[in-house]
Amino acid sequence: MQPDHLNTTFAALADPTRRAILARLSLGETTVKELAEPFRISPPAITKHLKVLQRAGLISQGRQAQWRPCKLEAAPIREVAAWVEEYRRFWEQSFDRLDEYLIEMKAGAAKQKGRKQEKTKHAAT
Repeated sequence: MQPDHLNTTFAALADPTRRAILARLSLGETTVKELAEPFRISPPAITKHLKVLQRAGLISQGRQAQWRPCKLEAAPIREVAAWVEEYRRFWEQSFDRLDEYLIEMKAGAAKQKGRKQEKTKHAAT
């Protein structure tokens, strides 16, 4: 994925209204009017949100008589998921290294505690 396309996709996803629109479209195609119903914003504002989503390739609009149904396009979301996946692997590897370090520290602390108990036993006898 080209960085400009990734930037456009993330910018489109940054707005909660646009994410809500995508969530609704994940249930299936719907009209602009139906998409606008749950929001307390003007029709021109909904249109602007839809244009941002279209520019990012996240939705498409068809034409059926006077209706303009909107449809979710999953490819850009798959590309974002693949990009994020690389960072998930990085964090998992980091957590694995942290786990190993903590196990080593615990083992060292247990050895040290055992030595202290041995010294206490020998000192008492």
